Amino acid sequence: MKNLRYFIPTMLLAVLLIGTTACNNGDEQENNNEDENLVIPVEVSNVSRGDISAYYANTATLDAEQEATVVSKVRGIVNEIYVEEGDEVKAGQVIAKIEDEQYEIEAARAKATLDRLKNEFQRNKELFDKNLIAAETFQNSQYEYESQKAAYDLAMLNLEYTSIKSPISGVVSERFVKRGNMIGTDEQVFRVTDFSPLQAILYVPEHEMAKIRKDQRTELRVDALPNQTFMGHVERISPVVDSETGTFKVTVFVDETKDMLRPGMFGRVKIVYDTRKNTRMIPKSAVMSEDLAQSVYVIRDSLAFRKQIQTGYTNGLNVEVINGLEDGEIVVTIGQGSLQDSSKVNIINL
Repeated sequence: MKNLRYFIPTMLLAVLLIGTTACNNGDEQENNNEDENLVIPVEVSNVSRGDISAYYANTATLDAEQEATVVSKVRGIVNEIYVEEGDEVKAGQVIAKIEDEQYEIEAARAKATLDRLKNEFQRNKELFDKNLIAAETFQNSQYEYESQKAAYDLAMLNLEYTSIKSPISGVVSERFVKRGNMIGTDEQVFRVTDFSPLQAILYVPEHEMAKIRKDQRTELRVDALPNQTFMGHVERISPVVDSETGTFKVTVFVDETKDMLRPGMFGRVKIVYDTRKNTRMIPKSAVMSEDLAQSVYVIRDSLAFRKQIQTGYTNGLNVEVINGLEDGEIVVTIGQGSLQDSSKVNIINL
């Protein structure tokens, strides 16, 4: 009986251990089956062909290549204003008028004096040719006549200046005076801006100098018009580098404004310095970077396989593939974080 008392618990413990081991083996078997049957949803894209460009990007404020502040050349009261802000004007067009009665009187007085001195000069010339007057008398009359002619020309010029003219063609961007204002010489009256072409001034780091060339294609996007792209070109490149900033000046002309761009707009400029035609491309979201190495997951027979690749230019949403992929291969663009080599996948965007 004593031996039986110790035998029964021992048998029970053995049974429990066998049962536990059997359960653990069953759970492991079940987990392995679940891992083998796990299918990971992913989105994919094909390796495609297309053109891709390399560019230098920077920000700039648009400016007018030609802009003039129109000033008064004579003093007087503004009698008429012929244009308003937003109006288009031509070079030489009269855009305002200063009261001109005083200048007309001065011109008429100068003309009368000029006519008198001209007659005296002609009479003295005839007398001098006949040796009837001294050379000094003739020369003095000549000097007086020529001096008065200059005074008359100046009076006529001042009379002409009462008509304020635009020096360039463009659009009236600002008006500084009102009708009836008294203005002085060299006082600002209007600002006229030529919107074509508009320019963007970039200050580019010196290490980019070898890439930038005159007439290179540019692309411009402005914050005010986020869905529009405006084409342009590199117009000028400064030949010197600023020693303080380590940059050089690049002037970009916007060739097509679509009548939508205005001076003062803030924009982002891309200078395209190289374009590769018909090259392999994949979405940038497909590329995984780790320790300076780049790779993608390629789908074959519903399985994902990791492949090392070599990339080139990146442009927008796409990246160039130099080595590692062939045309038409399918790469994972979303869901890579859940994948391992040979993982089963379910493509959800095809």
